Amino acid sequence: MRVNFLFIVIMQLALWSPAMAARPNIVVLVADDWGFSDIGALGSEIATPHIDSLAKRGVTFTNFHVAAVCSPTRASLLTGADHHRVGVGNMPESMPAAHEGKPGYEGVLSDQAVTLATMLKDQGYHTYITGKWHLGKTPDKLPQRRGFERSFIQADSGSDNWENRTYMMLYDKAYWFENGKEASLPKDFYSSRFFVDKAIDYIQSAKDDKPFFTYIGFQANHIPIQAPKEFVDPYRGKYDAGWDALRQARHESAVRLGLFPAGAAMAHMQRGMDWGSLNSAERSLQSRRMEVYAGMAAAADFHIGRLINHLKKTGQFDNTVFVFLSDNGPDPADPFEIAASKLWVQANYVTDGPSLGEKGSFSANGPRWASAAAAPWSGFKYFAGEGGLRVPLIISGAAGALTDRFSGALTTVKDVVPTLLELAGIAAHGASYQGTPVVSIDGRSMVPLLKDTAARIYRADEPVGYELAGSAALYKGDYKLVRNIAPVGDGSWHLYDMARDPGETLDLRDALPLLFQSMQTDYADYAKNNNVLPIPEGFDLQRAALRYAAYHYLLPKLRYVLPWLLSALALIIGLVWTFKRRRAALRRT
Repeated sequence: MRVNFLFIVIMQLALWSPAMAARPNIVVLVADDWGFSDIGALGSEIATPHIDSLAKRGVTFTNFHVAAVCSPTRASLLTGADHHRVGVGNMPESMPAAHEGKPGYEGVLSDQAVTLATMLKDQGYHTYITGKWHLGKTPDKLPQRRGFERSFIQADSGSDNWENRTYMMLYDKAYWFENGKEASLPKDFYSSRFFVDKAIDYIQSAKDDKPFFTYIGFQANHIPIQAPKEFVDPYRGKYDAGWDALRQARHESAVRLGLFPAGAAMAHMQRGMDWGSLNSAERSLQSRRMEVYAGMAAAADFHIGRLINHLKKTGQFDNTVFVFLSDNGPDPADPFEIAASKLWVQANYVTDGPSLGEKGSFSANGPRWASAAAAPWSGFKYFAGEGGLRVPLIISGAAGALTDRFSGALTTVKDVVPTLLELAGIAAHGASYQGTPVVSIDGRSMVPLLKDTAARIYRADEPVGYELAGSAALYKGDYKLVRNIAPVGDGSWHLYDMARDPGETLDLRDALPLLFQSMQTDYADYAKNNNVLPIPEGFDLQRAALRYAAYHYLLPKLRYVLPWLLSALALIIGLVWTFKRRRAALRRT
């Protein structure tokens, strides 16, 4: 008996490793449509004390890039691979008809992609997700089939934050699922609060000492922009000077923090409108919209604080790595500028007045406030300017990291998975996983940047490419090659020195023709290697969204009412026919 006992002890010691003993919990917090300067740690006037506290015990990455819309970013965030390689070359809502169903453009997460949740679960982690998913809503594409042990998710691009209904005429209904089955929402639902409540419930449900991976996909600040009154009221009057003043204030904060060169130009606000041309009622409405936006971000921060406090009270905080990021830059879409969507919103929601932000109301910021939220960069969501691609990233609580500092090294959303795997002591897979061919991880670990043992993870001569819906970019050292489609861009390539001109104001394509040409060649290689399809001639994002709405909102509604319409039509025809017969009979008599 003693020999057997000693043998067991020796074997356990032999199998033990520091990585196994210190495997951290992992919490990934995904904000939706937040601009680079929307958090206090990056110069915002919006109060985000809990996110800022994570920054103080972590590293804030100031040259971090995502895709310019949500589901492609989320696909890369969960797989560590370029979004074209894992089935989400574009999100379904903005897919050109010519791309639908083509390899890499399925619009849902590929079966050949292995998620971070799967990898962690296979290594003994509990895995949970709450909030926005947007990577497929058929049973085989929901989180429980992608490595998540427990889940409560909203399956599409967004929904109302107060109740169970769709937010735009893109979907026939709001699709909510818990553990793979359609779910209902509580009467006191508010998205940010509920997602954190569910996450805490899942974490508490574990009856063992296994580490956990929790992913929370906030709907804040996706449209409809909605927030409880107590979070909005502190910002009353804060934005009365207008969007130009806010953009300038955010720019000055970035300069003060050393995130933007003091002598560099900031691009003029795109698709701008003169604040001074608005009448008092218009200014009041626009100010209120930005107040609600700030309140929605503050509410999300408050509920993140509740999660942090829970982990502190349960003794789990010190062994938890937090990742906070936005899925893309701020949203310039304004439903009130498109006749069909304006009519739909006004028929279903209150769109102005003191109740804006509360249940039953609908707010959206449009391109002017979006440009301010993206400051000091140029552009916003959907496009390849830095305002659409460069967002906040905080990695907090990693053992050995040199904390409370900025890292300006070029990083991408693909780099999050290999970073978290290394922190968990798990090797990143290649072209196979557990003997099955899969999409390989092509991101790089950021651990050397966390520990300040390297200045960069991409070589100065190494091209890093990107494309979505025709807008594209390629980074190489200090230079950026970029192309934006209309209405923001002209569809042509431009070249910028991001070290001296991060605002993308001075095109160098004529001054540096050899570099300009070589980077186009690099981009062509990226596009070929990642199966990037050329954008069709005349493609327009708004028309693509309206086409999606016709198929996924109007047609389902029409299928529902068509039998009633046909019955009503048959009744009318029958009545008319009967009336005519009787009238003819009366004439004969």
